[in-house]
Amino acid sequence: MGVDLTDRVRELKEKRKAVILAHNYQRGEVQDVADFAGDSLELARKARETDAQVILFCGVHFMAEMAAIINPQRTVLMPDPNAGCPMADMVTVRGLRELKAKHPDAAVICYVNSSAATKAQSDVCCTSANAVRIMASFEPGREIIFVPDKSLGAWAAEKLGRDNVILWEGFCPTHHRILARDIRERKAEHPNAKVAVHPECTEEVRALADEVASTSGILRFACENTASEVIMGTEIGMLHRIRKECPDVALYAASQLADCPNMKLNTLEKMVWSLEDMEHEVSVDPAVAEGAKRAIERMLEITP
Repeated sequence: MGVDLTDRVRELKEKRKAVILAHNYQRGEVQDVADFAGDSLELARKARETDAQVILFCGVHFMAEMAAIINPQRTVLMPDPNAGCPMADMVTVRGLRELKAKHPDAAVICYVNSSAATKAQSDVCCTSANAVRIMASFEPGREIIFVPDKSLGAWAAEKLGRDNVILWEGFCPTHHRILARDIRERKAEHPNAKVAVHPECTEEVRALADEVASTSGILRFACENTASEVIMGTEIGMLHRIRKECPDVALYAASQLADCPNMKLNTLEKMVWSLEDMEHEVSVDPAVAEGAKRAIERMLEITP
């Protein structure tokens, strides 16, 4: 009989004095073996607070990079270094600098789904859980550059009634695969269900939702709402977390196509390999990390 991979991960975690952080979009078995599963904001807080010697970060590269920036005295590992983010790749430092030069008085809000180099060019970071609050921290008359997600930026601006937000033309391919047609079809199949979607979805999809929220917000909506049925418009890895914590809620994915291939690159086998050999360490150039840390820490000060 072979070694149980879950048991082996736990053995290695103890041996390496590690903490395992997993994003809500990870495979179910990865979430289950983690010490903590959550959204980007929750994971950033955990990464900052941990006293573990090693952080095994099960997410995508920008998340592990952020953990390395805010807790540089820890060793940060990724099970698969190829787990990237297409949205993060849609913004370049050169392009952002050129945009800033055209709008020198604008504040730059950078969604955490971005590289450390992009964060270093920004005034403050945000997540989908705190984007509205971060945007509201700037005086209404001040122009804002929001990178890289135009969907999240537009939603936050709409919530605040701001018409002075310059949106970068970036987006999440996974969330944009959820179509308004999908929501209408699921509603026809489940007429009593409430709809909760992520703000990375398109405007047409958001307009059909009863709730627009981060993954942690969708979890709260599903668990605390009086509705017994919920149509979920976000990456399908979130189904596992909600079904685990709220088993009495009938949950339906808006679209099975909302499956992020990068998030699913991390597996139990790769977690074992990474911890066994201390492989795939994530580090950030100190000159870049200094600027990025300022933007991240300002976010955590505004939404502690």
